[in-house]
Amino acid sequence: MSISNHFSQQSNGKSAPHWKKLIRLEQLPELVKESYNIPVVLFKHSVSCGLSAMVKYQLEEEWSFQVKDLSFYYLDLINFRDISNKIAEEFDILHQSPQVIVLHKGQPTANTSHYAIGVSWLKEQLSTLSE
Repeated sequence: MSISNHFSQQSNGKSAPHWKKLIRLEQLPELVKESYNIPVVLFKHSVSCGLSAMVKYQLEEEWSFQVKDLSFYYLDLINFRDISNKIAEEFDILHQSPQVIVLHKGQPTANTSHYAIGVSWLKEQLSTLSE
């Protein structure tokens, strides 16, 4: 299975993250707007970091969300560092890798990094969001 196919499916029948690739600075205002309709999760990933790869793998293995639950964006930090820098500046969140940021109603409501990233953490954060 190619890496691009792995972003949208898993061969073992389990649910997998429906990754949307964040590849243009122009997408940032769009995803902020989107967060008014559905929580938006940004996953900042370094393709050259073993820890980041492990966290990504864990998310994929434990994934239990439906597309209707949240909008999930994947940012390749190596190729799109300018976008990561803009996220840090715009949301006043220190850059880390790997990192997950939750946006709701246009604002960052939670963020974490490294070993704290996981499906259980994400579920907890999403459960605290008010309509």
